[in-house]
Amino acid sequence: QVHLVESGGGLVQAGDSLRLSCVGSGEYFRGFSSYAVAWFRQAPGKKRAFVASISWNDDTTRYEDSVQGRFAISRGSAGNAVYLQMDSLRPEDTAVYYCATDQYGGAWTTETRYDHWGQGTQVTVSS
Repeated sequence: QVHLVESGGGLVQAGDSLRLSCVGSGEYFRGFSSYAVAWFRQAPGKKRAFVASISWNDDTTRYEDSVQGRFAISRGSAGNAVYLQMDSLRPEDTAVYYCATDQYGGAWTTETRYDHWGQGTQVTVSS
């Protein structure tokens, strides 16, 4: 199986930036290059929601409307990590952020399309 671990969350002020990382490992993991990758988040009292995604071959990226122009998803050059750069953070961005993968997938926005999930990393933005 594929094991994913997110990191990079923290407590920041509104307007600040964070970069989240998703690192893959496991017996059958050979790098992110053959996987679609997405970021989802779950705010207190709300269901988990789509944030950003990239198709396995990098031909498509998608962003939730409220983060478009502020967040960017990218692959690390070594192929062992995926990042979510978050700029101009707002208090409403406060949530637990999860990365997820689907082998040879498109840039899906629905969580049921993804096979592997990390444990999440907390992002808190104060006003």
